[in-house]
Order: sequence, then structure tokens, then C-alpha cells
Amino acid sequence: MKVLLTRLLVTAGLAFAAACTPVETDYDVIIRGGTVYDGLGNEPVVTDIGINGDRIAAIGPLPEATARINVDASNKVVAPGFINMLSWATESLIHDGRALSDIAQGVTLEVMGEGFSMGPLSESMKADLVARQGDIRYGVNWTTLGEYLDYLAGKGISVNVASYVGATSLRIHEVGYDNRAATDAELGNMRELVREAMREGALGVGSSLIYAPANFASTEELIGLVSAAAEFGGAYISHIRSEGNRLEEGVQELIKIASITGAPAEIYHLKASGKENWHKLLNVFELVESARSIGLDITADMYTYPAGATGLDAAMPLWVQEGGHDAWIERLRDPQVRARVVEEMNKPADDWENFLHAAGADGILLLEFKNEALKPLTGKTLAEVAFERGVSAAEAAIDLVIEDDSRVGAAYFLMSEDNVKRKIRRPWISFGSDAAAIAPEGDFLKSNPHPRAYGTFARVLGRYSRDEALLSMAEAIRRMTSLPAYNINIRDRGELTEGYFADIVVFNPRKIIDNATFDEPHQLATGVEHVFVNGVHVLRNGDHTGATPGRVVRGPGWIGWPENSASGAPAGP
Repeated sequence: MKVLLTRLLVTAGLAFAAACTPVETDYDVIIRGGTVYDGLGNEPVVTDIGINGDRIAAIGPLPEATARINVDASNKVVAPGFINMLSWATESLIHDGRALSDIAQGVTLEVMGEGFSMGPLSESMKADLVARQGDIRYGVNWTTLGEYLDYLAGKGISVNVASYVGATSLRIHEVGYDNRAATDAELGNMRELVREAMREGALGVGSSLIYAPANFASTEELIGLVSAAAEFGGAYISHIRSEGNRLEEGVQELIKIASITGAPAEIYHLKASGKENWHKLLNVFELVESARSIGLDITADMYTYPAGATGLDAAMPLWVQEGGHDAWIERLRDPQVRARVVEEMNKPADDWENFLHAAGADGILLLEFKNEALKPLTGKTLAEVAFERGVSAAEAAIDLVIEDDSRVGAAYFLMSEDNVKRKIRRPWISFGSDAAAIAPEGDFLKSNPHPRAYGTFARVLGRYSRDEALLSMAEAIRRMTSLPAYNINIRDRGELTEGYFADIVVFNPRKIIDNATFDEPHQLATGVEHVFVNGVHVLRNGDHTGATPGRVVRGPGWIGWPENSASGAPAGP
């Protein structure tokens, strides 16, 4: 009896040990039987993909292979993770690293840096950043751009992140908010800050030239900054100086900067703003394609809506904003200054972008306030608020900025749907949300985003590719993957290729669609079923797993490039 009991215990122990021993498998993950688009624009192939660690280990039939995780992708599209070429997830990822609005669309890389970047920061810039915060509050525990990106990856994020260094940030750091030329010493310091950012992994220099104080920079100043980035293989990307009355001139400035510095250059969210300027988009196509024909690397990105979103500062002249936020508010309180601002807001302008004139008060939708007393105005037009208050639209805008002590977030209906479709057909245009990566819950519900935050990429695939056939599925995927990866000069991402990082999206091509609207913007896109970031399952059967495998993707100037880090931050492209 004693021997029998001993044998039973030994057998049970062996069984327990066997159960606890990991089963040997060929791959960590196999995505089986999907319609695989490589991201290069080629026709798809129905096949399997094997993932080991953070890399794609095999592409081809794997019928006998085993894996810890098996994903049935039958009748589904398998594609590289999408690249958001214009992300404002700078603060939202601090608050909520899941990036749910973008992950639900298949986005795996957020590219930041439109004019203002989260480094380099002086002590006064840090204080201003804290003072200007709204519903999302956070401490600023970094100084350089590289430190910020490492901070994000270290705290845990579901998406990869990359950034340009902002020309606005550089100017504030050295010149401040004054409307004057940088001195030779200041420009020299800015150029050294560019070099430092490039060594930390910045992609290049980003500008936003319709805003103060960015607009105060001359073309020569920008050439100086971009040439410093070009020393490291960096690029230039710009919200050009005008998207309206001087649109062609804005594009020509960008092309000039690219020509002189040798840097690739991209136009942020290409558009022709204001009905009187809609016809100019075709002129822009000619300018860009002529530059490309002689060897200049000029590209653009876009969002897929006829309305933009920014602040009410875009409806006011730049001179009143000189000196920074507090000086702007103080001037608006002066009756004489106020009268002059109202007069200028009510007429077209050639030396600044007058969004009130371009969109009209009925075409300005109020989206975001800091002041709790003003939040009930969210979702109303500026015209409606002006009528309720018995004042003009210009006066209402000024009052709202003063009362909210902010630029007040707003959507501007400036563009035509026909032009949106014309841009979608251009092969050198990629896509960006120009929005934060958020979630339909918690603090994010305190304001209304532009629906592009939830729908930009799903809208390309569902509405414009599947439903309206403006571009093939293969081309739509190329424009969201390998094209932007090439434009930002990163390695091992943007394609489904053996050895590349396993940033992969699996979606149902019959169901993918954007659901967010201007009336009800907090609605996730549907149709994406699985998302892998660096080989980790972040979205499973449409549900976020809570995984945060996101890394920093660094540009060509990084001192560690092209070596890669296999775990944690920092990590290279």
C-alpha cells in the first residue's frame, strides 16, 4: 500500500511538473489564413505570418507549425500597423497610455511635433506648460525631447511614438514670443538644440507657421534650423505659412527650404481653406509634382474631413498675440485694442489666416473649454453663442478666450469634400489625425474632439476605399504604412517583411468604418479585430488587452541608430 501511494504521488508530481513546463512551440504567434497586404502596394496573398518576440519571423504557409497564440484571420485583411503622421497624443498618452481611439483603427505609431514639441523646454516653458493645462493634468519631469519620449515609453503606452523637434519650441526657448528676428547667437543656439534633438532621435524639424510666435520666424531662420537637422539625415515638415489666400506662396516657401537644405519636406494636413481658395488645390498639386519631377522629395499628409480644428486664436490677428498667452489676454481686455481686433476679424487678410472670415461664424463649432462654467457651450457654433449673448461673432470669440483663459478649441468648416477626394487620389499623400489619442470615457468626455480623432484611418479604408472606390485597398494601406515610414526615414517598420518589427493589424474589410460624427464624436471605429505592437497583442477580438509595449522610434541622427533595443525604452526604428 505504501509503495502504491508513493507511485501515485510520483506520478501526480510528474504530471504537475509537465503541466507547469512551457510547451515548445515554433512561434509565439501565428496569424493564420489572412489576406496579407505587404504595405508596398502589391496585390495581397492569402497566407500565414509567424511572430517571435518583437519581430516577424516567417511569412508563408505554416500549416504544421505551432504557436502559443493562434489568430484565425480567414477572410480578414492583415496589414502593417498604420502610421499617424500628425498626432497630438503628446498629453493624452500621459493621461491614458492605451491610445484607444487610434488602436481601434489599427494605428501603431504616433508621429508628433507640429511646431510645438515636448522638448526642449526651458524652466519658464515648463511653468507655462503646467499653467495652460486643461482637463488633463500632469507634471513636467523632463527637459529635452528625448527625455519626454523616454518618459512616455517608460510609463507604459500601447503605441510606438516618434517626434520632430518643433521650430516653435526652439524659438520660444531662445527668442521668446517677440515678433523680431533671431540674433546670430540665438539662431546658433537653436541650431545646437536641433542637433541635440537629432542625436536623441528626432525625425527632423516641424513648424506651424500660421500661429504666433511661429509666424515671426523668417524663411532664413527656418533654413538655418532645417539645415542643422539635415546634417543628420533629418527632414522638414510644416503647417505652411498659409493654407488660404497665400496658399501657393506657402508651398513655394516649403519647396525653397527643401531645395536649399537638401532635406525631404512634407506639408502637414494639405488643404485649401476658404471657398474662394478651393480652386488653388490643383495649383498646389502642380507645384509639388513639378518639384518631385526634378528630384526634390516633397510629400504631404491629410485628414479625411472637410473641417479642421484648432483654437480661436486662428480667428484673430497675429499682432495681438505677440508676447505670449498672458499678453494676448491683457490686450484683448483693452477697449481700443479690442475694437481694432474686431475690425480686422471681420474682413479678409493677406498677412494672417483669418479663420472667422474663411469659415463664417456658422462654420465654427466650439469643442473644448477649460472653464467649467463654459463647458455647456460645447457643441454650439460661434454664431449661436454670439446670438445668445447679443454680440457679434468676433466679440463673442474674444469674450470666450478671455473667460476661458485659453485659446478655446474649435472646429472650422473650411474645405470642400471634392478637394478631400482629390487629395485622397494623390499617391504622395499619407494620413494623419491631427488629434489626440483618446477614449470614450472619463476626463476625455469633458470636451468634444474633432471626429478625426476616432475615425481618420477607418474612414480611408471603409468609406473612401471600399465604399467609394477612390483608391484600392492595397494603395490605401501603402499610404498608411510604407509611404510614411519612408518619409520619416525609419527602418524595419511600415511593411510586412521577415525581420521587421511585428506591428500588425487584422481587420474585417466588410465592416471597417468610422462612427464618430461632429454631433457625437466619442465613438470608436469598428472593424479592426486584432492589433500587435512589437509582437504584443494589444487589441484582441476588438477589445484592448491593456498591454503597453509601445517604444520610442528614433530618427537617423540617434547615436544608437540603426542598432535596436529589444526591450523597454529607448528603442530604435
